[in-house]
Amino acid sequence: MRTYGALIVDTFREALARWLFWGLFVLSTLLVMIFLFALKIDLVQGAVSFMGMPTRGNQAFDVARFVNFSYSWVSIVLYTWGTFVAVFASSGLIPAVLEQGRISLLLSKPITRTTLLMGRYVGNFLVITLNHVYLISSIWIIIGVKTHIWSPRFLLAIPISLFMFAVLLCVVVLIGVLSESAALSTMVPIAIMLVSAILAQRNFVVRLLNSDWSRQLWVGLYWIIPKVYDLGNAMKQIILFDRDADWFSPVWTSAAFGIVLLSSAIYLFRRRDF
Repeated sequence: MRTYGALIVDTFREALARWLFWGLFVLSTLLVMIFLFALKIDLVQGAVSFMGMPTRGNQAFDVARFVNFSYSWVSIVLYTWGTFVAVFASSGLIPAVLEQGRISLLLSKPITRTTLLMGRYVGNFLVITLNHVYLISSIWIIIGVKTHIWSPRFLLAIPISLFMFAVLLCVVVLIGVLSESAALSTMVPIAIMLVSAILAQRNFVVRLLNSDWSRQLWVGLYWIIPKVYDLGNAMKQIILFDRDADWFSPVWTSAAFGIVLLSSAIYLFRRRDF
């Protein structure tokens, strides 16, 4: 545990030295301030009319509907934006540890390569966790104070966003081990996020494909790639309608994808000659 603690602390120090930690904090604070300014509008007279929600004589009902609707869409924005920014911020931390000279120094220490890579992974994850908790909790508090309507379901955006980031971080680790390229470590997980949104339209696309092998290929890729889109949609359904949604399949398939990639990264890292 001391070794893992030292590796996590080292990751935090590097994130601070590279201004990644403070950059995330400033961007999140800016987003919170913009959101705070946006909520200066009158929710009843302005926002309800702007969203096209007819007033039914029950002002409290309209505000509650608007706030719940806002919670669902804000959670999607934070889920997407937060994951993008987290991947960008993390892409350089893994290849940095593989730089010539530095990796030789680290491997000379009495630690295993698995511990080194996992310590870096956990440290990276915790850096992003602090930012996500700060950002989403702040916006939740702002909406609650402004409207006096508190929806704990909105806080689901924290674990769901962090789970998906943990999966995509496995991609960053594997690409970092293979290529030692921060740019490629950014491009691949971002591409996976975009592909996930396309593959998620399988029910519509499969009807358009005219060959059985192409339909099977599309469905097969859908089940392999992490379900970034599906998990975000499930989160929106739970927050907006407070009802069960299909979250189990996106979670276990995405988790399996991440475990396979992280295991592959550890295996390749242990076999590399530095």
